[in-house]
Amino acid sequence: MAVDPKTTCYDDTCAESFQFYLQHSGEHAAILQSLHKILPGEFERIGVDQSRLDVLGVGSGGGEVDVQILTLLQSTFPAVPITTDIVEGSTQLTDNFKALVAKTPNLQKIPFAWHLMNSENYETQVKAKGDMKKFDFIQMIQMIYYVDNLADTITFYQSLLKNNGRLMIIVEAANSGWDILWKTYKKELAVDTITDYRSSAEVIACLKSLGLKYEEHATPNTFDITECFNPSSQTGKSLLNFMTAKNNFYESFTPEIRAGILDLLRNKCSTEKDGRVIFNSNLSCILVHA
Repeated sequence: MAVDPKTTCYDDTCAESFQFYLQHSGEHAAILQSLHKILPGEFERIGVDQSRLDVLGVGSGGGEVDVQILTLLQSTFPAVPITTDIVEGSTQLTDNFKALVAKTPNLQKIPFAWHLMNSENYETQVKAKGDMKKFDFIQMIQMIYYVDNLADTITFYQSLLKNNGRLMIIVEAANSGWDILWKTYKKELAVDTITDYRSSAEVIACLKSLGLKYEEHATPNTFDITECFNPSSQTGKSLLNFMTAKNNFYESFTPEIRAGILDLLRNKCSTEKDGRVIFNSNLSCILVHA
């Protein structure tokens, strides 16, 4: 199947911006710290009496978190074979993921099926085949912002779960700095790859409307955005570009909008500590039942 040109925002300069953000924000470390508390018990329950464990990653990016999840699952059930399917629209990030797998010895026994497409194209392909592979664990980490229809996406992927399975959605928390920024400036920001910003509030409301059982786990995170208020700082410019999903923050908005965004980031999205501006980047980990 041909890859939709709008499969992802993470190609070329966007992928570089994303990697810069990950290095600066500590987001993956915060996610992994939370998952190491949540997943061992979940995996023990999911894997009971299973002769094989099937995992699906949707929008897995460079695979940094997926690799850790697979390693955790492997350590929980060292004698049980694992298969992994990966759905990711970015060629660059998929290549990064493959390279990471190649240098992770414990993953050499796991067969990977790579689906270079976005989540909607994968859904279309699976439905066209009429032979839906079922999974014990499906992860959607920081990708729910990019799907066209939230309810349809959750309904489809939840339908791929085996009886004991779990669908894990990690998303920015309601009332986090991200939530405040993107909802306050939705008209200016939600115009390109992300056209309908969603936080955990929208995901939880959707799950309730669908009548699906779930648990929500807080995943706290903050990072320093002080450099964003120094116009000559390259770090600040790079962060602002990523946080507003623009190639050039200073050229993308009117002076009034720029000033408004910076004021909001400082006074509504962050706290000040020892003269530093600390952005509220809290996340939510939502586990949806089969």
